[in-house]
Amino acid sequence: MTTINVRVDENVKKQANALFEELGLDMSTALNLFLRQAISYGGIPFEIRRPNAATLAALEEVEQIKRGELKAKRYNSVDALFADLEAE
Repeated sequence: MTTINVRVDENVKKQANALFEELGLDMSTALNLFLRQAISYGGIPFEIRRPNAATLAALEEVEQIKRGELKAKRYNSVDALFADLEAE
């Protein structure tokens, strides 16, 4: 066995630890799983890519809504949401 030292944001570490605990894993086991999956997959075992223009526009719209620069519709139920979508 060998040791790997990894620098990671403290909040990311806390969130990851909480998730792994829920899954019955510790950080070391989770990282070993990731490394083994990467070896088995022959690369990073999930897609990594830059967001496209539509995604970037949607993210900016969310930020504008959060800042109060844009009004957003709100619904009290899923049924109300779908009724509004079907009406368009």
